[in-house]
Amino acid sequence: MGDIDTLILDGRGLTRAQLVAAAHARVRIALDPEALARVRRAADFLADRAGRGEPIYGVTTGFGSNADRLLGAHRARDELPGGNPEQREGTLLEELQHNLVITHAVCVGEPFAPEVVRAMLAIRINTLLRGHSGIRAETVEALAAMFNAGIVPVVPRKGSVGASGDLAPLSHLAIVLLGGGEAFLDGVRMPGAEALARRGLAPVRLSHKEGLALNNGTAQMLACGVLAVDRLESLVALADLAAAMSLDAFAGRSGAFKAEVHALRPHPGQVDTARRLRELLDGSTLIDIPYHLVPRFKPWLAQAWDDPADQGHRFDIAWDWVPPGQRHGREAFYTRFLPFKGGKKHQPQDAYSLRCIPQVHGAVRDALAQAARVLEIELNAVTDNPLVFPDAPDARAIEDQVVSAGHFHGMPLALAMSYVKAAIPVLASISERRLNKLVDPATNDGLPPFLIGNEDATDSGFMIVQYTAAALVNDLASRAHPASVYSVPTSANAEDHVSMGANEARHVLEMCDDLSDVLALELYTAAQALEYRQDMLNAARAVARRGRVDLIASKIAGAPSPGHPDHPQFLREVEALCAALADSEGFHAGTAVREALAEVRQVAPFMQRDRAMDGEVRAVCGLVRGWLGTRG
Repeated sequence: MGDIDTLILDGRGLTRAQLVAAAHARVRIALDPEALARVRRAADFLADRAGRGEPIYGVTTGFGSNADRLLGAHRARDELPGGNPEQREGTLLEELQHNLVITHAVCVGEPFAPEVVRAMLAIRINTLLRGHSGIRAETVEALAAMFNAGIVPVVPRKGSVGASGDLAPLSHLAIVLLGGGEAFLDGVRMPGAEALARRGLAPVRLSHKEGLALNNGTAQMLACGVLAVDRLESLVALADLAAAMSLDAFAGRSGAFKAEVHALRPHPGQVDTARRLRELLDGSTLIDIPYHLVPRFKPWLAQAWDDPADQGHRFDIAWDWVPPGQRHGREAFYTRFLPFKGGKKHQPQDAYSLRCIPQVHGAVRDALAQAARVLEIELNAVTDNPLVFPDAPDARAIEDQVVSAGHFHGMPLALAMSYVKAAIPVLASISERRLNKLVDPATNDGLPPFLIGNEDATDSGFMIVQYTAAALVNDLASRAHPASVYSVPTSANAEDHVSMGANEARHVLEMCDDLSDVLALELYTAAQALEYRQDMLNAARAVARRGRVDLIASKIAGAPSPGHPDHPQFLREVEALCAALADSEGFHAGTAVREALAEVRQVAPFMQRDRAMDGEVRAVCGLVRGWLGTRG
């Protein structure tokens, strides 16, 4: 595994960041000596009590609906015809634990990714180190050795109901420890026994309660939940970046992001999102631009530009002049702004998908924060059953020291994940709405329809990019129904209410890819829109700086003819427009947005005319996935 850091597990201090590092094989695991002493104390206590023949659930009794059956001193079935006691190894108590694992490894579907399985292993080791599970220290050490050897058990994705914990998937994890099942080693799938042998490890024979300690817990749902929230924390940051690029492309308004505004409704995620938007837009000369400076797109024609300096433009530009007779009641507005209508509507607020970014992205952040709080508690919790308290004070009966409880029930995780699950299509939906506004000429504030020149009416531009985003949003919304609201009883109704938290967390993890792709499509589209906006404004500025008042005037519709009483005023106002453009700083996006634009352009150049986009879509989606964890 190379020269990597060591993660010392003690059952009490595992963090989400450490688990993510373990999941991605960036650490090796070591076990805290004091924690191992706790493990030995509980295992010795349990062995002593089991030797006295006392009824202990899952140790000297059966499981689930067999909990009322005490194990006998010998196997009754050996007395049946065909019985052969010589073929049986170990005691009934050991057989009980062995059978629990091998009969519960019945999941179906494609295997989990290695990072999920490694996270499950690390979680299970950590919780066993609390010393309340009755497992032997050497069995925990064997789990750590399997992790450090790079052995990744094959764990099919489907089969847990989230109570009693993740029984079936954790059995797939444990069966390899026994020399059964299958595992990946160096990326190759093989029998579990072969994987152990290749690394010089011996199979483990289970003792009192060890099967139950290994497969009764919430490790699958917790692993999926932690990895999902880790990805989503990066994705919500990327959503801010995509939104900022769209805002710059719209030449949007910043008032909705002011700190004093959000102090009046201080939801933490909302306040944080507004702050991030201010940072991402810092340095922009497009945000809050005066309305009259922004031209609208006009289809390019060969005669649109008469100066060789302008021949490279892929567009024409235009404004409308507002004559004096149409300014009545708007005198205050036209005192601040020149009477030209171009690409930016004369309204002081943007659409909800722009103006309400802090409220929507912020609410998603708050959902993630709630999930993170639950996950962080669970990371260092004991989640099997029964719980062993060898040092319980004033214990008068075995029930005071081996307590049957319900920590395996995944509902705390399930409900936290259902909250996150609902948030994912919300974040995707507002991104798609911004994308849709960018391609729609009725809403994109003067940009070309579908962000393409389309001089010959043959180009579709970015039209179908929005279709793909819409399909992904619909798919995410269809999958957002909470699994946790639908319990299906199991184990002959002994387990009559289950959490379905494993499905919930798995769904959330799987939905991250589609959300990432929606955000990538917004960035892909916003990059095209932003370049159009910058180039159109800078083209107007360049003409004005050359003193070409006549050329600017030729691009203004509604001009009075020479000799008309309004013509002198029109010329004065065109000269004022030219002066304002000439005096402006060069038009560009915020610093962070410009950096992101440059990276997008490395894999997807500006599109002047239709071309194949499939490779670019894949490249931008891949670029965004590569950004995860790097843009917080």
